[in-house]
Amino acid sequence: MQTGSVTTPFGRRPATLALVKRQIETSKIRPGKTADKWKVFRDASEARELLGLQDRSLAVLDALLSFHPDNELRQDAQLVVFPSNAQLTLRAHGIAGATLRRHLALLVDAGLIVRKDSPNGKRYPRKDKAGTIDSAFGFDLSPLLMRTDELAMMAQQVVADRFALRRAKQDLTICRRDVRKLISAAIEEGASGNWGNIEAIYIGLVGRIPRSPTISDVKSILDEMELLLQEVVNILEMQQKPENNGTNGDHNEHHLQTSNTESTNELEPRFRNAQGAKAVDDDRPKREPIRVFPLGMVIRACPEIAAYGPGGTIGSWREMLSAAVTVRSMLGVSPSAYQEACEVMGPENAATAIACILERSGHINSPGGYLRDLTRKAARGEFSLGPALMALLRVDGDSNRRTG
Repeated sequence: MQTGSVTTPFGRRPATLALVKRQIETSKIRPGKTADKWKVFRDASEARELLGLQDRSLAVLDALLSFHPDNELRQDAQLVVFPSNAQLTLRAHGIAGATLRRHLALLVDAGLIVRKDSPNGKRYPRKDKAGTIDSAFGFDLSPLLMRTDELAMMAQQVVADRFALRRAKQDLTICRRDVRKLISAAIEEGASGNWGNIEAIYIGLVGRIPRSPTISDVKSILDEMELLLQEVVNILEMQQKPENNGTNGDHNEHHLQTSNTESTNELEPRFRNAQGAKAVDDDRPKREPIRVFPLGMVIRACPEIAAYGPGGTIGSWREMLSAAVTVRSMLGVSPSAYQEACEVMGPENAATAIACILERSGHINSPGGYLRDLTRKAARGEFSLGPALMALLRVDGDSNRRTG
């Protein structure tokens, strides 16, 4: 909000509330505070993206700091530098005048320097009778001293984020290689399975990697790539144990039925065989708690639930949970059944299960009983949403290819 042109200790110039507030804050620097100006500069350089600065902005800041005679910025010292544009241009490696003014403005907007203008707009020192600088008009470096700790924390965060992004990229690269090698080996050796569909999912995941990905981009794709790797391994392990295929009808349910891409039974739990006996071995090791899958992946696998979000879209887990409650009521699932699912699976996984049921509602006679069955299996560690989501993603991929 602009308040007009005012006469202040910093000169006659258009003032804003933010600028005035910044001027006041610089007068409250802790007495005796000091900082190495080049250490502060390095921290600002690391945090340049968070500050909205460019490399040229840093070159101008470097030039301004070079006009401060001491290596330390001190609260009790004169922190205003007053170089001419010609001097700044020279020390900023020949930067053009218009470019210099633009990056000076960026430094002011970022809160790293403050203009202290003279009545005539010139930059110069005012000296006392002894020749000592009493005051000066130019660029005040006090904000750098005031924000020393903040800039250091911002720099540390940038370094930590950069390390996390590099690690996530490495993990994704390794996972990609593993999936690619397994798919290629399975195809070359003639292993049974719908490897064309699985390879299409893999290619789709790789194609979604942006040229300059963020940490959230990489983690989201990594989650799905790890799920695909797990599924490929499961398919190959099943083929290494042929004796289990004919004796345990439930065992295959924990893996994708890749030989039939139109199958709708991947999500349907089967607790008893034809004779009514329990099909699950009580001595089988329990599975780990159900993981929460990325929201983007859930929406791609179960797009129908998006219609029940605000404005026909779902952009957060909060919106997803709200949509799941609406769909739960529409499907006739009782509040108690859904509450039990939330307690056993967690709210996000319960909402994901509802989304999966909605996607297959035409093949499910009793959604409420269906959800209770899933909840009981989840309580025993015998159910995972991963294969269900992968099956729905695969079916969606098949549909796109048929209609494309």
